[in-house]
Amino acid sequence: MNPLIPIPDAIPVAWGWFEFLLLLTFPLHFVCMNMLLGFSGISLFARLRGDDTSRRLAFELARVLPFLVAFTVNFGVAPLLFNQVLYGQFLYVSSILMGAFWLAVIPLLIFAYYAIYLYDFRFRSLGRCGALFIGLALLAVLLIAFIFTNNMSLALDPLRWTAYFRNASGTLLNTGDPTLFPRFLHFAVGGFAIGALAVAVFARFWRQRDPQVAERASGIGMWMFTYLTMAQILLGMWFLMALPREIMLIFMGRNLLATGVFVVALALALVVLVTGLRRQVGWTAGLTFVLLFLMVVMRDLARIAYHAPFFRAESLQVIPQYSPMVMFFIVLAAGLACIAWMLWQVRASYKKA
Repeated sequence: MNPLIPIPDAIPVAWGWFEFLLLLTFPLHFVCMNMLLGFSGISLFARLRGDDTSRRLAFELARVLPFLVAFTVNFGVAPLLFNQVLYGQFLYVSSILMGAFWLAVIPLLIFAYYAIYLYDFRFRSLGRCGALFIGLALLAVLLIAFIFTNNMSLALDPLRWTAYFRNASGTLLNTGDPTLFPRFLHFAVGGFAIGALAVAVFARFWRQRDPQVAERASGIGMWMFTYLTMAQILLGMWFLMALPREIMLIFMGRNLLATGVFVVALALALVVLVTGLRRQVGWTAGLTFVLLFLMVVMRDLARIAYHAPFFRAESLQVIPQYSPMVMFFIVLAAGLACIAWMLWQVRASYKKA
């Protein structure tokens, strides 16, 4: 046992429940985060083009952005908590090592939130300055993503924690890790791609109200999705090659489950490229959601392999206490029902607008 790793706390139910909930909730956060990136990026692009159709498209996207920020933040709470329950002894240490940057997430998020709200509510009065507001908000979101990437990658490798003895100021970034930049670029470019696909999906809701905007949104969204997915596949290969050899090999035949998920995900990515080139929005969106879930599973399998020399989740002590879990499922079901009702109301209000 590495002496730098704290002793983990006991958990109230078997670890598999928390693993299931982590895999259930993280894709929801991931989809919202990707939509936030894609909608912001395309809205900025459309705003800068300046023609009337592009301006109307930028406005339609601006109306959705505040909802996406709220959903991204709220859907991110649950997977972060489940991550802390299972791997808190790693995540807490990495958060302390880069504490100054980790605390900076809050002001960056507040800044992005305000900039997006101003961009939406003052869209017309801001004029050309609107591009500056959404551009700065997008930059803040990407900085938050980079901070999270640093933290999560640092939590994977306790051997790098000894850098604390050379830098105890809470400003430690994991830049020495060869996977850091390919990891960040892989997820960021993939995020823009899936977000662009979501714009093409949303275009269907605008067909009756503004066919020109719908056509522009669908065209830009599918074009960006297809070519960014091509780039993401290359970045994914870079990321895979940058992994430590023993981690990489679990996706190359050493672990049957990991290899199977990787092969299916790669094949599905190629299929998605074909449907994307053909502009088959429905098929592309459905297959991409499955692909995204497979990538989340691969991410989790890689984390388990990273932690294997130090820790296994099944070794966590269980002190049974089932009532909080039952209450969580009740609240989760009620919360999802409320969200579904709110989305239905928003959809109805957009139809009337």
